[in-house]
Amino acid sequence: MIEVFGKEVYTELAELVDPAHTALVLVDMQRDFLERDGFFGGLGIDLTMYDRTRPRLAGLLAAARQQGLLVVHVQNTALADGRSDSPAQLRFYLRLHAAARDDGPPLRYTVPGTPGHDFVEEFVPKAGELTVRKYRSSGFWGTNLDLVLESNGIKTVVVAGCTTEGCVESTARDALFCNYYVVIAADCVGSDDQEQHDASMLLMRHRFDLADSSDLIATWDEASSASAGE
Repeated sequence: MIEVFGKEVYTELAELVDPAHTALVLVDMQRDFLERDGFFGGLGIDLTMYDRTRPRLAGLLAAARQQGLLVVHVQNTALADGRSDSPAQLRFYLRLHAAARDDGPPLRYTVPGTPGHDFVEEFVPKAGELTVRKYRSSGFWGTNLDLVLESNGIKTVVVAGCTTEGCVESTARDALFCNYYVVIAADCVGSDDQEQHDASMLLMRHRFDLADSSDLIATWDEASSASAGE
C-alpha cells in the first residue's frame, strides 16, 4: 500500500484481492458463446480458446466460493424482436458480426427462454449467488451491478469470462470508472479471435492488474491461513 494525495492506494495483490472486499465477476459464461451446439458454435466459430479457459475458471470459481467471496454471474441478454437494441446498437452488431452474418440481418443470440441464454453447466449459479442481466457489452451499463457491489462493501472486482476484447474489457473499464480496483484473471478470459484477444490483453495489461488463476487462488489460501491463525 502507498499513500497518494493523502489517500491509501492498494498496490500488492494480497491487498487488492482480499476476500473481505473482493467479488468474482463472471462475464457471459453462456451456452450460445461457449458450446458447440450454441449459436456461435453452430456457425463454425472457433471456440478452442474457451476450451482452455473454462477449466481454469471453474477452478477459480470453486476457490472463490470456498473463501466466501461475493460471486456475480453476468448474463448477456437480448430481448426478442430487437426490443433491447437501439439503431446505434444495431449498427454496432452489424459491424461486429459482419463476417459471421455474411450480409444477413443482425445475429440473434442469448434470448431469454432459449437454451443459449442459459449458463453452461459448470457455471450455473448456486443458491444465494447473484445474477445480473445485461443488454450491452458492459456488465455495468443499465444494470444493478454497481449497486450490488457497493451494497456489499466491494472494493475490487476480479473479472473473468468472455469475450476478452468485448464484454470482459467493457466491464473492466466501467468497473474502474465506478471506482473499483480491477484485476483481470488473465488465464480465465478468452475469445474466438486470437488477434483481438491479444490486442485487448495488451491494452488491459497497461491499465489493470493481471493475475493468473493459480496466483489468485494461492493469495486467497494465504489470506485464509493467516485469518485462521489469528
